[in-house]
Amino acid sequence: MAVKIITDTSCDLPDDILEQYDIEMIPLKVAFANGETFLDRFEISPKTFWARMMASKFLPQTSAPDPVTFLQYFEQGLKEKGEVIFISLSSGLSSTFQTARMACDMLGINSVRIFDTFSASMGTGLMAIKAARLAMQGCSLDTLCHRLINIRSKNETIFTLDSLENVVKGGRLSRIEGLAGTILNIKPILRGINGRPEVIEKVRGRKKAIKRLLTLTNELGGENLSARIVGITHVDCENEALELEQEIKKRFNPQKIIVSEMGATIGTYAGQGGLMINF
Repeated sequence: MAVKIITDTSCDLPDDILEQYDIEMIPLKVAFANGETFLDRFEISPKTFWARMMASKFLPQTSAPDPVTFLQYFEQGLKEKGEVIFISLSSGLSSTFQTARMACDMLGINSVRIFDTFSASMGTGLMAIKAARLAMQGCSLDTLCHRLINIRSKNETIFTLDSLENVVKGGRLSRIEGLAGTILNIKPILRGINGRPEVIEKVRGRKKAIKRLLTLTNELGGENLSARIVGITHVDCENEALELEQEIKKRFNPQKIIVSEMGATIGTYAGQGGLMINF
């Protein structure tokens, strides 16, 4: 019996990778202050979303798919392959995981599993790729889940924000603090810890922030990266993402590097200039 791999649109995987590994996505929703709602990536592209986000006074709101949508995808996956695993955005960031569990419980069968990646953006995407590779090797659903737990324990997410605007819009920083940070050119460095982003450092200047991402990549991954896939996602800063790709390739020579645009789900919070590395 084969295993169908399904994830959500927060994974930020490029279309060609999704096709290569036969990974299906369930769309999250993004709503703007004027009431317009779109299915992430299905009805609004990352570039269109970025433009709308920057023009909006208020932060767009993202939301999980409803249980009925999950049921439809799970039932179709069961018809195609016989077993299904849903690779979910971190439960610490969204209700997506909980809603998927609810839909799974409604089915009342053991051939659908819900896996919490404790990650976001390409962190979720890389787990979906690893799940697909295991499924292609003929792993059973139980074995696949067990191996993903071990893989998850070694995953890393680090990123920097170029602008504090969305953090202020989202109410996580006061306007005065945001203004002070902007004037001082403060760039926070964040790391995914237990499924949530935490500020681990603050540096002054964009170049220093990107340089620090590289040194952290070495400290957290180092020589082990030669056998791993590295994901780089960005919000409207492709040139910097591509420069980062070249530096990582030169320093660590990973198995593969995937550079992709950050969609609405995570881009809402990262804001313009958000730059993330997953490995």
